[in-house]
Amino acid sequence: MIDHRLRTLRVLRELGTVTAAAQALHLTPSTVSQQLRQLVRDLGVELLEAEGRRVRLTPAAHTVLRHADVLDAQWERARADLAEHRSGTSGQVRFCSVSSALAALVAPAAALLRAEHPGLAVHMSEKDSEDAAHLLLSHRADIAVVIPSEQVPGPDDARFTRTTLLDEPQDLLVPAGHPLASGGAARLADAAGEAWIGCPGRPDQHQLLLAACAAAGYVPRIAHEANEWFAVSSLVAHGFGIALVPRLAPLPPEDEAVRVPLRGGAVPKRRLIAFVRRGSEGWPPIARGMDALRRVSGQR
Repeated sequence: MIDHRLRTLRVLRELGTVTAAAQALHLTPSTVSQQLRQLVRDLGVELLEAEGRRVRLTPAAHTVLRHADVLDAQWERARADLAEHRSGTSGQVRFCSVSSALAALVAPAAALLRAEHPGLAVHMSEKDSEDAAHLLLSHRADIAVVIPSEQVPGPDDARFTRTTLLDEPQDLLVPAGHPLASGGAARLADAAGEAWIGCPGRPDQHQLLLAACAAAGYVPRIAHEANEWFAVSSLVAHGFGIALVPRLAPLPPEDEAVRVPLRGGAVPKRRLIAFVRRGSEGWPPIARGMDALRRVSGQR
């Protein structure tokens, strides 16, 4: 019901190039270019300016997009209202999520939906946080579970509705038999002299480590780097350093690498949020998906 060319322009705003927008929308670049030329002709204003290999939106384009965001939100509300006239026991909800939340929150939520609403189809995909916005805007996902960062839409973004799921504590991961594991819990300040395993490929996690150690009065000595949790765990287990890991991160059995809860002062935490297209939260499949996520998060 909303002009599909406006959706194309919204995705282009998010991704910056015609090629990337075409890939996200499963269209050819020539089709995207043609849609945008038609939109320029029909509106009578220029929407794009070339900027190297990318394109820059004109002030007129930003005006169009402000209205498009309102229209899209209103259409999502209309879909939700229309869905109330149906039974609401079927349909599909699509989740995209960062890996640790997919394992600890989304999969259990999907299992709840399968048990309580067997007619509701669920699709899950592991995606990076920065991919979530364009997946929602291109309608390739309905609910995104992410870690807030500069690449994730902020709370004032009118295109989305955000929900905080939980603030996940961080633990130390140390080799079995390490002195920091002997007391059952440890202070981050006690690890000042340790070698650390850094996660530069997980910018949010890496920045959390640096900020937490700075608050404890030191700069961590990064001896090695790994991004996947099983790799981090292996390096720790073999004595190459210790690590800061989220409470929900899936790790191998603790026979060689041991989680140690942190105590004293402000324990570093990682926030997990879910967001949806504004106006879609009342659509029964999405509402049920969000309800299942909240229930699972409340048990953590």
